[in-house]
Amino acid sequence: MRKSLLITSLALIGFLMQANRVCAQYNNWSLGFRIGEPSGINVRKYFGNNHAFDLNIGTYGGIYGTNRSYRSGDYKTVGLSIQGHYLWHKALTKSESIRVYYGFGGQINNRRYYPDYLAGQSVNYVKGNISLGGSGIGGIEFFPPSKPYSFFLETGAYVELLQAPFFLSLNTGLGLRYNF
Repeated sequence: MRKSLLITSLALIGFLMQANRVCAQYNNWSLGFRIGEPSGINVRKYFGNNHAFDLNIGTYGGIYGTNRSYRSGDYKTVGLSIQGHYLWHKALTKSESIRVYYGFGGQINNRRYYPDYLAGQSVNYVKGNISLGGSGIGGIEFFPPSKPYSFFLETGAYVELLQAPFFLSLNTGLGLRYNF
């Protein structure tokens, strides 16, 4: 296990160190990963000079704790999340190597819910809970000169509409994207 992790890490570092074309590319795709809430795979499609669509597919509930109060019970596990945002972005530097962005969209989550009224029963009863809500995000992205990747740091909020209206959750993340 350690050997395969080491080989994968070295291959990733070597891949990232390759000099390539200038990567302030805003008419292309990027693919990467995001660590945060939600964590997972991140895909971004750039449109024109200042628009993009961002999609995250991964886990929800692992960073801020798996045991959280929800409705009349608790979440006790990590779930699946799909999150999408339409973004506006702008360069902060002449070289366009640092860009800021903000956007709005939605999020769908699937997570196990443990209602309080079933807590004392001999069978540990769990309800599957699919939730839907709106989200907003803001962040900063750094494109190293002559490299095909970018780093990003972002924060935002998720406001649930279905299952528990106005349930609020912080969405933060940092990650790496390969731009092609």
